[in-house]
Amino acid sequence: MNCIIIDDEATARMIITQLCSHAPSLNVLEEFPNAMEAIKYLNQNEVDLIFLDIHMPDFTGFDFIETLKNPPKIVLTTSDPNFAIQAFEYDCIVDYLVKPITQERFLKAIDKAEAKQETAIKPESKSQNVETTSGNDLYVNIDRRLIKIDIPSIYLVEAKGDYIQVKTEDKNYTVHSTLKKIEEKLPDSLFLKVHRSYIINIKKIIDIEDNSVLIKKDVIPVSRSNRPELMKRLNLL
Repeated sequence: MNCIIIDDEATARMIITQLCSHAPSLNVLEEFPNAMEAIKYLNQNEVDLIFLDIHMPDFTGFDFIETLKNPPKIVLTTSDPNFAIQAFEYDCIVDYLVKPITQERFLKAIDKAEAKQETAIKPESKSQNVETTSGNDLYVNIDRRLIKIDIPSIYLVEAKGDYIQVKTEDKNYTVHSTLKKIEEKLPDSLFLKVHRSYIINIKKIIDIEDNSVLIKKDVIPVSRSNRPELMKRLNLL
């Protein structure tokens, strides 16, 4: 995929360029310190993917997206986690990376971009229970009906064999799907996989003790490998 990088910080552009070098499918065409220069470039050139910072002088990342008639796939790169929900209102945004960006998390974003590109090139029929997202909503197929779930209301997703159980503030839903598939649909700013069978909404955590978290009345195990990421994401005093 041909890509460009837009970030007002030279160090950030250098880091993203370095991360791209570890992804064989990426070809970095240009990098820009501001959105205006990028717009001029896009008027004459086509790209498949843009790495876009949100906070830039005079012209934010969202302002930039609004100027594009047919935006390519976009991965937002920012040090501010507070715009994740707003970001998913845009169909062109495939992922939201919070700096500092790890190589593992970066490659996960590339996988999402590649999957979306393959779907665009060769549309495939959707299986009966594939989840689709639109803005703050998650749609699940239950008994041939598309049920809308408000994403921020989800506090726990649990794998149960060939099914997943989605628990929300109001109701629980059992869907024929996989944990991996729904993980790809949920914003990283709110959700974290803490165990091979559980994804939690970190905003809903009540208590943490040893290797478990309490959410509502559910005590959720936290695997040793996932505990460091959980602690990193919390606002510790």
